[in-house]
Amino acid sequence: MERTAPPHGTAPPEPPVTDVSGLLDGLPRQRGPYETADAGVDAVVREPVPAAVPRLRALRPWRLLPTPAGTPFTFGYATLLCLTSLISAHADPALVHALLQGSSTDVAHLVRSPELVLIGSALWVAGGVTSPFAIAFVLVLTALERRIGSLRTAGVFLLGHVLATLATEVPVGLAVLAGHLPGSSLHRLDYGVSFGVAAGIGALAGLLPLWLRLPLLTAFGWMLLQDLLAFTDPMTNWGHLIALGIGIATWPVVRRWYAARLAPAGG
Repeated sequence: MERTAPPHGTAPPEPPVTDVSGLLDGLPRQRGPYETADAGVDAVVREPVPAAVPRLRALRPWRLLPTPAGTPFTFGYATLLCLTSLISAHADPALVHALLQGSSTDVAHLVRSPELVLIGSALWVAGGVTSPFAIAFVLVLTALERRIGSLRTAGVFLLGHVLATLATEVPVGLAVLAGHLPGSSLHRLDYGVSFGVAAGIGALAGLLPLWLRLPLLTAFGWMLLQDLLAFTDPMTNWGHLIALGIGIATWPVVRRWYAARLAPAGG
């Protein structure tokens, strides 16, 4: 059969690339018109990541501890408490007693200089930095500050510290005036951060899921009730329960604060 010559000025059509690659098995597959050099990279990047990887990355136990940048209020306050604990452990006992007595939020001091003693009493840790309330201070306030911020955490702490102190000391003063308690009750030694920590525990519980909230409140509440039933220091024990109730009463507010901090991240 006779072949006709192509028209003048036109080149004969080239065979498709796919046909050539089919004839030459050793020739690598050529890229099509819509393929790029990044196709292989995209395939690797778009591979599904195992679900265990993000879970492992989400477990960051160091976030339980305060840091200067992340939780400045808790970090600075904890540093100050460490310094005062070193003073109370190594300074002259007479000096330590004078400092604690001058910082005590008893009725006599509250009448004369309430602002100074309310602040001064919160600079000491009863039992030292290894006491349960000292450990709870670090863990609870760190968690609370990461959720609602530094100033608001300080506000919750001070609210529990001040209101629980007044709720326990004012009745003592009234009882002394009525003659039901001796005058020495006006000078009882009262200091520490436990009221503020109890309020922080109550507030933090409102931001936790139910499976964490109930065990936390049950365990802490049971501990406070046991202390109260032991009747070793009923005024302080009642103060802890009052402070816990104050923290629980802040749930509507702290939940709004928490939602406001999450809103920019979610948007």
